[in-house]
Amino acid sequence: MKRIKTDYPGVYYREADRIGKKGIEKVFYIVFKKDGKFYEEKVGRQFADDMTAARASRIRGERFEGKRQSRKEIREADKVKKWTIDNLFNKYISDRQEGKSKQVDNGRYDKYLKDSLGNKEPKNLVPLDADRIRKKLLKELSPQTVKHVLNLLTWIINYGVNKGHCIGLSFRIEKPTVDNIKTETLTDAELKRLLQVLDKSENIQVANLVRIALFTGMRRGELLNLQWPDLDFDRGFIAIRNPKGGKDQVIPMNDSAKSVFENHERTKSQFVFPGKGGEKRTTVQKAIEKIKMEAELPEDFRPLHGLRHVFASMLASSGQVDMYTLQKLLTHKSPLMTQRYAHLRDETLKNASELAGDILSKIGLKKEGDNVKKINEK
Repeated sequence: MKRIKTDYPGVYYREADRIGKKGIEKVFYIVFKKDGKFYEEKVGRQFADDMTAARASRIRGERFEGKRQSRKEIREADKVKKWTIDNLFNKYISDRQEGKSKQVDNGRYDKYLKDSLGNKEPKNLVPLDADRIRKKLLKELSPQTVKHVLNLLTWIINYGVNKGHCIGLSFRIEKPTVDNIKTETLTDAELKRLLQVLDKSENIQVANLVRIALFTGMRRGELLNLQWPDLDFDRGFIAIRNPKGGKDQVIPMNDSAKSVFENHERTKSQFVFPGKGGEKRTTVQKAIEKIKMEAELPEDFRPLHGLRHVFASMLASSGQVDMYTLQKLLTHKSPLMTQRYAHLRDETLKNASELAGDILSKIGLKKEGDNVKKINEK
């Protein structure tokens, strides 16, 4: 396979068949010289390992400084390593991209799982271990937070199983039932303030990202994944890569979104809303919170996810969009997810029905009055 250089010294890649899916992916390698010895090592695949040239460059630096083992050394160590929950978590978290979610998982593990389960291997866990954690945490935390903690435990063990480090649990971890169907919306005044703040914002990249969230209803991850080849300006469509539902989707590009994209600054990066160095952006939280504060939006309003709800609510309450069409626009895998907006459409239809009744009622009163007049004339 041909070696292809990157913009990072000592980092190159070869193209190979993608694992588990059709297509091609990059396989990254690093080269460096240390103590008179030349090293050339494979560091990971573009999709299978979420590897990028920038990340490969950081690994190269860590290898040169002796702060990181080679993949071969790690494999050899794994053969004799005891895969406790603690060891699995350290491996799991090291493979995660930097960002807020990684920090949150670090905090949850250290605070709620490490002391009680860290030294145990998954094969030695019993239902009582998970039950104790669930019952203890429910006394001080919300059901949603407890569910997040238990989800993290599940992900750690599943990671170990997928990597061949351990066997899975012999039981299913019971998690709290959470009613998380929350439909957020904004008043006309709040929407007006938001658009005014976006118009004045100096952070054009994030301001346009927020506009696209409002105009298309796209998810946060879909916006951060968005690349210029995904935009079909001629036919008016947006291709969504690896959506939450799993299967690639295509949604219409309305005129408002098209105008934003056409006037959006295009950098050398393939990403529409790139992060540092043109790489994929991993977070917009700080900039988004600033916009939310300046627009004086409700404290519990989640900017990007909330704007997806605003988009859906506006369409549902218009009475002009059926639930099937709304499901396709939101790329919901199941119609059950779209049903949370059904009451808005029902309310609109009811109002329309009431309007028809009012019109007919007025016509009826007018006719009755005409009849009275005619009787008097006789």
